[in-house]
Amino acid sequence: MKTKIISFLKLVFPSTYTELAVFLFFITCYGILGSYIAIHYRIIFDNRIPWDAYFSFDNKSILMTGGSFERHPLSYYFFNWVREFSLFISGGKMDVNFRLTLAWLSNIIISLNIVQVFKYLKNIISLPLWLNVLIIIFFGTFSTNIILSFTPENFTYTLFLLSLYNHYAAIKLRKEEKTPAAALSLAGITIGGLTITNFVKVFIPLLFEKDLFRDWKKFGNAIIRVAIATICFILLYLNRIDFKYQNIFSKTNQQYEKFSNVESMPTWDMMSSFFFGGNILFPGFILSDKHNMKGFHFKGLYMDVYSSVFPYLFIAVLLALISWSYFKNFKNKWVQVITLSFIIDIVIHCVMRFGLHTSYIYGGHFVFVYPLLIGWLFYAYRSSPKTLSFLTLTVAILFVYLLANNLFRMSEFFWFMETYYQ
Repeated sequence: MKTKIISFLKLVFPSTYTELAVFLFFITCYGILGSYIAIHYRIIFDNRIPWDAYFSFDNKSILMTGGSFERHPLSYYFFNWVREFSLFISGGKMDVNFRLTLAWLSNIIISLNIVQVFKYLKNIISLPLWLNVLIIIFFGTFSTNIILSFTPENFTYTLFLLSLYNHYAAIKLRKEEKTPAAALSLAGITIGGLTITNFVKVFIPLLFEKDLFRDWKKFGNAIIRVAIATICFILLYLNRIDFKYQNIFSKTNQQYEKFSNVESMPTWDMMSSFFFGGNILFPGFILSDKHNMKGFHFKGLYMDVYSSVFPYLFIAVLLALISWSYFKNFKNKWVQVITLSFIIDIVIHCVMRFGLHTSYIYGGHFVFVYPLLIGWLFYAYRSSPKTLSFLTLTVAILFVYLLANNLFRMSEFFWFMETYYQ
């Protein structure tokens, strides 16, 4: 048991000096940003504003209730702990110390998410350190990571859990070991409990276990493990809603109708600017008049579609890189696991159109896919210096543009907070 606990801690937290350096760098950058926002502005948490202060995040609603049970079935329990811990630190007051604690919890989690991606690049793909650093700094500049680094939301913790589980599953596949039922159940409860659409992603790595479809005993064992994890999740879910399962279907239909019938923008533009773009490269922003249905009016901030050719070109190049990586590494089981996970989100948001008009907020479900696929692309051309140089130059140029754009957009975000949330 002691060995397993130590292995788990080494998996979750930095376990080498380079991993610690990555963690300290990002926790410093994100920490300065989040601390400044928490101290000087009330946007992270305001008792009067339940949702939509910025980019459709539901900070207060999530912290107080865990979110809607049909989409976030078990997050109620998790955010009870987050809220009570933050209140303990702040002495029971929802003041600046409360906001500061929330910001630092998010900061730590997103920094650990960066570490997980770094570990994957180093331990699974085995890229040289300089390439790992380039990819990880590029990833750390994504708009999703920047915003979630101070945002107390489901997506913040989901992003970390998904990147952690993908790293863990990749290790199991490399060792040709099966994922234990206990690990599957824990992953299903935590990942699926925070956002139910991610539940099925937990089982994707099982499809690539050695000889799964050639040995009926191994296949049967996998079925049993899936069944155990599913039963545990369902029982906890039903217990959460007092076994009134009819509510699940009615509420789910209401949510789907509410978030899937927006015709204000062309579908292709919402896909490129929001789903594939907004969670990486900030577009412009739109101000909106909001109210909390109790007489309090406030300003909300939303993302707009891209307004020039350069952001579209950036996203097109990035998508070309990850598509290139997928086809080049088509027989690679690790790449298939990552891509299948991404396809689930593409189907939900782009095909079924759920929340497509605000799909930039769902980046916490899949943005870790980009650096991992880019890493596998570098791996595929590790013996081709010219192609490697071309890819390095391409990613470096993308990083410079991403950094400049996102710094500029964050300055606009600060103007928004300075004007409406002091």
